[in-house]
Amino acid sequence: MKYMLLIQTSSADASGSSAGCEVSDWIAYTKAVEDAGIYVSGESLADLVTATTVRVSAEGERTVTDGPFAETREFLGGFYVIDVPDLDAALDWAARCPGALGDGAVVVRPIADFTG
Repeated sequence: MKYMLLIQTSSADASGSSAGCEVSDWIAYTKAVEDAGIYVSGESLADLVTATTVRVSAEGERTVTDGPFAETREFLGGFYVIDVPDLDAALDWAARCPGALGDGAVVVRPIADFTG
């Protein structure tokens, strides 16, 4: 079953690393996921200041604003999609993720399968 690991943090430095982990930690984690044969996809997202938010009203009017919501205390730093047997395995991999350290969190969400 496929799961998305959403990596959330409340802070990051200029290189995109969050408190408690270094770029080398991310490289090692990605290698471990790939070596385990469970890697489907994953990306690190660009700096939060590059974000743009789009909203469409009930009347169909589009509003585009720079950045995310002003009251956001956490931001999405990146994600992995993994293919593992069950939720317990996904939780184990989420706990190993450098993004779960310190003030970070990894949200685990199953990928919906609409193929039947």
